[in-house]
Amino acid sequence: MKKLTVGFMPLLDCAAIVAAVEQGFAAAEGLDVRLVRETSWANIRDRLIVGHFDAAHLLGPMTVASTLGVGHLRAPLIAPFSLGLGGNAITASIALWDQMQREGASLGAGPRVQGKALAKVVEARVRAGHEPLTFGMVYPFSCHNYELRYWLAATGIDPERDVRLVVIPPPFLADAMRTGQIDGFCVGEPWSSVAVEAGVGNIVTTTTSIWPLSPEKVIGCRGQWADENPDTLDALIRALYRAALWCEDAANHADLAYMLGAARYVGARANLLQSALGNRLSLSAGTPPVSIPDFHFIACHHATFPWVSHALWFYAQMLRWRQIEEAVGDIGVVRSTYRPDIYRRALAPLNVTLPTADTKVERFFDEGLFVP
Repeated sequence: MKKLTVGFMPLLDCAAIVAAVEQGFAAAEGLDVRLVRETSWANIRDRLIVGHFDAAHLLGPMTVASTLGVGHLRAPLIAPFSLGLGGNAITASIALWDQMQREGASLGAGPRVQGKALAKVVEARVRAGHEPLTFGMVYPFSCHNYELRYWLAATGIDPERDVRLVVIPPPFLADAMRTGQIDGFCVGEPWSSVAVEAGVGNIVTTTTSIWPLSPEKVIGCRGQWADENPDTLDALIRALYRAALWCEDAANHADLAYMLGAARYVGARANLLQSALGNRLSLSAGTPPVSIPDFHFIACHHATFPWVSHALWFYAQMLRWRQIEEAVGDIGVVRSTYRPDIYRRALAPLNVTLPTADTKVERFFDEGLFVP
C-alpha cells in the first residue's frame, strides 16, 4: 500500500476526500491515506508547499497564486481534480439583515434585489458618517473573495472603498458574527447554516445564484510531486472520482452527513450537512429548509473536471482587484495549473465519458455570457 498524507478543511466539499478513505475507494486503489484536519487555508498552503502533505483540499485560486508567487512564496502547484461546483452562500448578521429588509430585501429574493438593498444601507451609513460594514471571507485568493466582490460591484458597491473585507477561517465565521466583529460573510457550507441555526445571521444569497455551476475547491499537489509520482496521483484521482459518485447519490446522503459530522472531519450537525447535500438550506432561524436548485454538485455536470477556464477567470479577478500586475507569460503559467490532461490520463481505465475541451463558457447573473 502506498502511504499518502492529505490535508483538508472542515467543509461540505471535503466529502469526496473523506468518503474515499471511509468507503474504501482509496484502499481499492492501493492507497493508505492519512487525513489531517486543518483550521485555516494558510496552514493548508504552507504544509503542502513544505511537504507535510502529499496532496490537499485547496481553494482553486490558491493554486494559481502560489504558482505565480503572489502573496507568498513562489511554489508551483497543480489542480488535477475538482471537488465540486457551487456550495457557497453570503450571510448577513441579524442587525444588517433588518436594515436590508427596510430597503427592500426579502428572504429568498434574487442577488440583484438583495444587493440593491445592501447598497442603500451602505449609502445611508456613509451619509451618517458610520464606519464601513465588515465582511468576512476565507482567503484573499479564493472563490469566496471573488464571488463576494463580483456581487458587490455588480450592485453598485465598491468592495475596495465602501466595505471592509477581512480574512477569517471558515469554522470561525459564525463566532465572529456572534461577537459583532463582522456584519456578513461568504463561506462554503455548513458554516452559513451553522450561523443561521445559531440565530446570528440570515442567508442573503447563494453564490450559485450569482454564477451557476461556479468553481470551487480542488485537490492540489506540488508540481514536482506529481511528476515524480504519476501512478500514485492517478490512483488518488480514481479513488476520488469513485468517491464523488458515491457522495452524489442521494441514497448515501444520510450516511455521508453522519460521517462528515464527526469531530475529526467537519464537526457540524448531521442534519445541516444532509440538507445542504440535498440542495436545501434554511435561510433564517426557525424556518424550514427551502430548495436551492443546483446549489452544490459533487460529481454531475462534470463537477470533478479541472476546467482551465476556471483558472483563467481566477487570474482575471486577480488583475481586476489589483492583486497582481499583468506580466508576459502569465497566461501560459496560469493554464498549466489546472491539469485536465492528468485527469483524463487517470480516468482512462474507467472508460467514462469526459469533456474533450479544456475550457467552457460561463454564465453570470449580471453579464449574460462571459468567455474567459
